[in-house]
Amino acid sequence: MAKEIIAETENNMQKTVEVVKKEFSSLRAGRATPALLDKISVNYYGTPTPLNQLANISVPEARLLVIQPWEKTIIPEIEKAILKSDLGINPSSDGTVIRLAIPQLTRERRAELVKVVKKKAEEGRVAVRNLRRDANDAVKAKEKKAEISEDELRRVQDDVQKLTDKYIKEIDGLVSSKEQEIMNV
Repeated sequence: MAKEIIAETENNMQKTVEVVKKEFSSLRAGRATPALLDKISVNYYGTPTPLNQLANISVPEARLLVIQPWEKTIIPEIEKAILKSDLGINPSSDGTVIRLAIPQLTRERRAELVKVVKKKAEEGRVAVRNLRRDANDAVKAKEKKAEISEDELRRVQDDVQKLTDKYIKEIDGLVSSKEQEIMNV
């Protein structure tokens, strides 16, 4: 029973770290990457549809994204969706493809991005700690019902704490690498 709690907690902590990684990949660090457009939804015949399901997205140069829609009629909708997004990039279209030139980041913008990275990382750390609390509560409830011994309770709590430390350390590593990526000119 205790092993199930530990396994479930570890699985949820891994998912939390994956969410943090995904959040970081969608942050613009001065380099073009298709992940920048992951959160953009386009109004496609009245249905919000992810941009990557409507077009081919390529990176021909370090600071250029090219969006090639499968239907030419959807280009104005894609441009609207990009302008509405928080990317701060103006799309340019020639009727067949949309080009997004990724501007060089200013020092102020880099500092803002680092703050956003730290905020998202802290949200991830809080989620990991909440998972620790939930696991500890579940084990304490089992101990109260005399389903496990007090020694096993301590052992499981130690294991859960080790997991918590491991995943928080992993999030910290992600933060430092993303921070370096942002601050490199």
